[in-house]
Amino acid sequence: MTSLQFFGGVGEIGGNKVLLEDGDVRLWLDFGQSFNMGCDYFTGWLQPRSQNGLGDYFEFDLLPRLRGLYAEHLLANTGLGYEPPRFDAVLLSHAHFDHVGHIGFLDPAIPVWCGSGTKLFLEAAEETSGFTDYGAHEYRTFRTGDRIRIGHVEVKPIHVDHSIPGAYGFIVHTSAGAVVYTGDIRAHGPKHEMTEEFLEAARAAEPVALVSEGTRMVTRERRRNLSEAQVLAGVKRVIEEADGEGKAVFYTHNGRDTDRFRTFYTAAVACGRRIVVTPRTAYLLWKLVEDEHLDLPDPMRDGNIAVYYRRKRSGEYREGDYYRWERPFLDRMVTAEDLRRRPTEFIMDLDFNRFTELIDIRPEPGSHFIYSMSEPFTEDDIEDRVMHNWLDHFRLRYHQLHASGHMSRRELTEAIESINPRRVFPVHTENPQLFSKLFDHAVLPERGKRFTL
Repeated sequence: MTSLQFFGGVGEIGGNKVLLEDGDVRLWLDFGQSFNMGCDYFTGWLQPRSQNGLGDYFEFDLLPRLRGLYAEHLLANTGLGYEPPRFDAVLLSHAHFDHVGHIGFLDPAIPVWCGSGTKLFLEAAEETSGFTDYGAHEYRTFRTGDRIRIGHVEVKPIHVDHSIPGAYGFIVHTSAGAVVYTGDIRAHGPKHEMTEEFLEAARAAEPVALVSEGTRMVTRERRRNLSEAQVLAGVKRVIEEADGEGKAVFYTHNGRDTDRFRTFYTAAVACGRRIVVTPRTAYLLWKLVEDEHLDLPDPMRDGNIAVYYRRKRSGEYREGDYYRWERPFLDRMVTAEDLRRRPTEFIMDLDFNRFTELIDIRPEPGSHFIYSMSEPFTEDDIEDRVMHNWLDHFRLRYHQLHASGHMSRRELTEAIESINPRRVFPVHTENPQLFSKLFDHAVLPERGKRFTL
């Protein structure tokens, strides 16, 4: 018997946990944390206790209570006895937290398969954060063209374009036929040809089931559907305007979106400015330089890249104030004083949790801030309101320039129609019912329910 069970990503964005079983083979497609996980019970500093293992998660059904899945030391206070692994593998589509965030809970004896780029992202996250621990797994990496054997099941990973490099979709060949899993996917990014290759292979597989993301499957699209090239053109226009005014330019984007970093880097160099990044971004770039397929600049050698250091314990800029992983970039340092004195020399990455640096930088009124992330989902977004309060206080001009990491409703509809699966299961969407209106063969997942193929 071949079946699918959905333990996350059901009626929500992110948190994908899809269990595929084929005879005695049991494998997971992603094992992430949703963006709103536990929000009815936890918020801010009120979070599950690490010393209680998985007890707090099980109390509120935030993780599936499955035997032979979790690390032994996390089960002490749960009432769920430890058993050797009953699962054969976890396949990670990409390194975003909503797809990998819970792998640290899994029994380390369960192999974790991921793209070579994803492995570098996971390593960088653990090395630069005191809170991130993905567990001591046996990692097995792949690239497009590889074929993975898990028992009698064959998995074909194929690259896709998304807002993080090293993203993949999967074609899983089971005894019931091919099962296609999109992961997260877009058709308008700088590597859209990779998505086209995946869709072509998915079509040729004549799948019995398609597990499809649906982030932007909405009744009415509120968000602009810019391409990365349009974002680049917009960034250049802002910098050129700022040059004419003698003003500073700040920006923010998802730190793992290296396509977006390349966009800002390209715009900065074209306009004769240096790009200023955080030590964490510099470290990530330094790690990713190992992957020649990503073709990213080396922050150790590229004179167009500077690194912003904020004052820490001593209130000065002493080497001992910084973590060891931050120190290799100290000779690339720029400070608030540098940015205040020479505003037209730089374009600075200023993420939300570093807004206090504006107090030291004191940019001139009319300086520019580019928000290169998705618009808030609701008008009640507290973080969005706080951000605009800061921008208003310092009289910064706001620009929103973003290319989504996901297909639009039209693009996704056309993709599913072209693949023509026997059944389509929507995940990673708040509007699964729209799939039923568009596709007669849509099956709406229910958390924990087994669907036989």
